[in-house]
Amino acid sequence: MISSNNNLADIKVVGVGGGGVNAVNRMIEEGLKGVQFVAINTDSQALIFSDADTKLDIGREATRGLGAGANPEVGKTSAEDHKSEIEDALQGSDMVFVTAGEGGGTGTGAAPVVASIAKKMGALTVGVVTRPFKFEGARRTRQAMSGIEELREVCDTLIVIPNDRLMQLGGEELSIVEAFRAADEVLHNGVQGITNLITIPGMINVDFADVRSVMSDAGSALMGIGSARGDDRAMTAAEQAINSPLLESTMEGAKGVLLSIAGGSDLGLHEVNAAASMVEERADEDVNLIFGTIIDDTLGDEIRITIIATGFDAEANMAQAAAQHQPQQEQRKPGSLFDNRQREAAEPVTPAPAQPAAAQPVQDDYSPRHSYEPRAGQDRERYTPERPAEERRPESSGLFTNSDRFSREERRDDYRLSRPSQRRDDDGDDDLDVPSFMR
Repeated sequence: MISSNNNLADIKVVGVGGGGVNAVNRMIEEGLKGVQFVAINTDSQALIFSDADTKLDIGREATRGLGAGANPEVGKTSAEDHKSEIEDALQGSDMVFVTAGEGGGTGTGAAPVVASIAKKMGALTVGVVTRPFKFEGARRTRQAMSGIEELREVCDTLIVIPNDRLMQLGGEELSIVEAFRAADEVLHNGVQGITNLITIPGMINVDFADVRSVMSDAGSALMGIGSARGDDRAMTAAEQAINSPLLESTMEGAKGVLLSIAGGSDLGLHEVNAAASMVEERADEDVNLIFGTIIDDTLGDEIRITIIATGFDAEANMAQAAAQHQPQQEQRKPGSLFDNRQREAAEPVTPAPAQPAAAQPVQDDYSPRHSYEPRAGQDRERYTPERPAEERRPESSGLFTNSDRFSREERRDDYRLSRPSQRRDDDGDDDLDVPSFMR
């Protein structure tokens, strides 16, 4: 006898803070089905306009319902003070998505508390957060990075969407509403893709245990979405999902992949095979690939593909991608590509006559110094030969020059200019929150 009990997985989407609650509101507007929504905030007024199934005002005592004031400690304390209410809201969950905008007070401070509670209750816990724009300042960026690391420690899987990537979605006419809606669509479509795989019977079914096998204790993850119509629609949608502009890393070497392919009743076997093969080629050779198909005639001739890739070192991939777009920091040998590019950018300089072999460069507090700098404790005059005026210009803009007439400050400035990768950026240790336009 088949039980009549509802054995579908209990999936909850929890929006924490202003950004998280906004994302939940948009998913409700889009009609996301099969999940329950929870909105958590220290801002009472923002909760009034939310249509979430459950709304928790955790700022009644700490903030009098006025928000955390961009202070993560206030957000964290507020969530801890209402731990029992959060536990009640998450009771019975099989899977919990925690979404927040990192860098502020409530989302940054309270999201790790919510995720920790969900995981301790046995739910598969997935964090989906945004990282602030660079122009929002160094302090907000530091808070975001700290919050992301805290969240990573308590989530089974964490997906980070950098807001700066939103600028790649369109031209200068792209509105801020459209940009943030695109970021929310990543969460919406990802949750929808997973939910549909579990709750909607398809030609190739996936159960919750399959999803857990890919996402449990997986660490960093990537979520890609793609859709297409017409010729080669499956390949086009798969390519979009793999190379989403909102992702700052690639799925190369992923050891776990969850693949959802949705289409109308005309979805072809060869199309499914082509899309799955493309994804498999990008992953590890021993990948655990879980995929399912969903037949949804409301899509018409459209194919939608959702990919969640896990089981790889996302930090290493991101560092490698960044290194490909920035000058390397180690010293180059003469004649390297880096030196050649600098010479091409510099003004033409008449080559100086050959000189005797120079002394070896000496390192001190202002290292590196040019080759005629004496060692500590030695007489400068013995190591500073006189030169004709025409020889006093530097040979190149490289690390070392042949001009011994530079002052110590000029040498330091020349070194900074020749090493752009050494400049301080927003992620440095500077405690000043300097606006971008003043840097």
